[in-house]
Amino acid sequence: MNSVQSIMAAGLRSWAERDPGRILVHFPGGPDWTYGQIETLANKFARLYRSAGLKTGDHVAGIFSNDPYMLAAVWGAYRSGVYFTPVANTFSGAEIAYVVGNSQAKVVIADARYETGVGELPRAVTSVRVFLAHGGAIEGYADLASALDALPGTPLDDEVPGAIMLYSSGTTGAPKGIFRPLRTVDQIGEGPPPFARDLIEIFGIDADTRYLSPAPLYHASPMRFTLAVSAAGGTTVMMRKFDAEESLDLLMQEGITMSQWVPTMFQRMLALPEERRHAFSAPAHRVAIHAAAPCPPPVKRAMIDWWGPILREYYAGSESVGLATIDSHEWLERPGSVGKVVKGIPHILDASGRELPVGETGGIYFSGTAKFEYFGEPEKTRARTSPQGYQTFGDVGWLDAEGYLFLSDRMDDMIISGGVNLYPQEIELAIEEAPGVSECAVVGVPDEDFGERPVAFVVRDRAAGSLSEPEFSACLETFARKRLGKTKQLKAFHIVEKLPRTPTGKLQRRVLRDRLRTSQPRPDPDSGSSSKA
Repeated sequence: MNSVQSIMAAGLRSWAERDPGRILVHFPGGPDWTYGQIETLANKFARLYRSAGLKTGDHVAGIFSNDPYMLAAVWGAYRSGVYFTPVANTFSGAEIAYVVGNSQAKVVIADARYETGVGELPRAVTSVRVFLAHGGAIEGYADLASALDALPGTPLDDEVPGAIMLYSSGTTGAPKGIFRPLRTVDQIGEGPPPFARDLIEIFGIDADTRYLSPAPLYHASPMRFTLAVSAAGGTTVMMRKFDAEESLDLLMQEGITMSQWVPTMFQRMLALPEERRHAFSAPAHRVAIHAAAPCPPPVKRAMIDWWGPILREYYAGSESVGLATIDSHEWLERPGSVGKVVKGIPHILDASGRELPVGETGGIYFSGTAKFEYFGEPEKTRARTSPQGYQTFGDVGWLDAEGYLFLSDRMDDMIISGGVNLYPQEIELAIEEAPGVSECAVVGVPDEDFGERPVAFVVRDRAAGSLSEPEFSACLETFARKRLGKTKQLKAFHIVEKLPRTPTGKLQRRVLRDRLRTSQPRPDPDSGSSSKA
């Protein structure tokens, strides 16, 4: 084996060679997939891309469920010099077509269960060369299984590194492809593949890791963590779909050592009957990672009280320009912090790009990591790049004297009211302290006097009791007047059954803004009025 082959063999192949029967992915109720099986399938995918005429730097798009074929398809892309883009299976047909077309994919692989969303792709995106259907037939698609069966499961003779090109979740507009030039073998060097290396080092992933993944695999975090576990020789226990009770059962029964969650999953588990929560015991469970969206402090405290100080939060994003992390003990001392930066160098900048001192709020930027581009979107890339060349996820926040990072909000979500910058997350955290509030989301609406005013959407919990909506809203108004300053008072409270979120828990504020535009709520700026949205 020459040096190139040795570098490309790191991770999955090295484990498949030493222990091919080792379980890589376990699905509750079956089946299990071994390292040897995924290795063979990854090599077939690499050969499939080459046989389709793909060259180094070309793109593949995949619409899968939580399926080991997606993992193999990504490993195959990494070994054949192409970009693999996972597309959300929850997208509409138009949204899927947008991502496929925007990514310039030449090969599309789609699970037949999503035929409704992908059936029109051959007519909608004419630049694609090959359409392949997995797990069933789709009109206009060739059969993936037949195509793979015709190919050997041995490595390519001339493997070259590819990469994943993820898309942003599209919470503030159309999804954007996050692009970096492919690395050479010399740039990769020894050790795990680039998409796995930092997670293995930061979170201590190793061959003894049994990782529970309850989230959709097409999202950045579950995808990268599962790939990191496969590169480190561990086992992923993969749920087809999140279920609160099943999650607890798996933590207890499967010897899970590491799990990953979003705050809405915590809330659903906390909502289970008290006797069910009291019976939970999972001594092997040493770390419960959470990210993707801010976790309300009362929810996080309740989880720490229940599971113990094993929660570990991290702040990052699909753009991968930086990463901060904080454990339970640190968080209890600094509620609301997302921790110290362990990847990249943080900078807090004002609107002109001037670096701000400790304690002042501004845009959160990072240096010291590989720069990204939004694929085919130079102006949007420039909007996320400072004059110094630092880059940002688009968040606002501040650093304390010890280097702990605190988030205030998203740059795109800031409300300017009477010339004052208001951060929705700050108002939300305050309202969530009110009795009877389960969740809160705040957006800005046009206002003749102030330009914009904040409006709250509130989900009630059991503590709200039998109060009517007007009574509950009046209580919230009283609470807000005591808890928030004059400039942050709410124009209205809207009581809703749930907040619109992505499958990974990110709040979709644009959906709430659209709802306000179409529902035309009662405009009484002084009464804190309530309307059903």
